[in-house]
Amino acid sequence: MKQPITGFHRDDEDHWVAQLACGHNQHVRHDPPWMNRKWVTTVAGREQMLGYLLDCIKCDEQAPPDDRPNIEPA
Repeated sequence: MKQPITGFHRDDEDHWVAQLACGHNQHVRHDPPWMNRKWVTTVAGREQMLGYLLDCIKCDEQAPPDDRPNIEPA
């Protein structure tokens, strides 16, 4: 199910995590050549992705909402 990005936070390993409107979290790593998400490395890039729809597998599985820390600035 597609869900919009509403914010971001970092996990315990300092990786960026997108917070989705549904209450789930999803990692958005930039780890070339496997994952090429250069936009996640800058504030401007993350701000541009607010509202972008990501596939939420947790919604498809009807998982409960994730715990999340306070939302950091994009």
